[in-house]
Amino acid sequence: QVQLVESGGGSVQAGGSLRLSCVAFGYTYTATWAWFRQAPGKEREGVAAIRPGGAFPAYADSVKGRFTISQDNNKNALYLQMNSLKPEDTAMYYCAATFTILRDTLDPGRYKYWGQGTQVTVSS
Repeated sequence: QVQLVESGGGSVQAGGSLRLSCVAFGYTYTATWAWFRQAPGKEREGVAAIRPGGAFPAYADSVKGRFTISQDNNKNALYLQMNSLKPEDTAMYYCAATFTILRDTLDPGRYKYWGQGTQVTVSS
């Protein structure tokens, strides 16, 4: 069993930065980790994902070049550095993990473990 706890959300102006953190309680060394987001009235979408050991990071086209996903196995933690934030980045952000080997790491339907979410609000 894995429990995920996110933190780091908040309110910023467009162009600003935030760093989200996700701490895992439980074994995650062979897990694929990811960040997803969901805005009101919209479907949950994959933002960034990383395979076990920090390999092959993947990003949604909308965040490439602005967001960076990373992990720290020593701290059992996942991070999302978000720079050059835009109002359209406003959403609830969720950390997720799975032990399933995935072809598409940004597919939310394939993840078993989820955090409670942290709100990110970007004002223009």
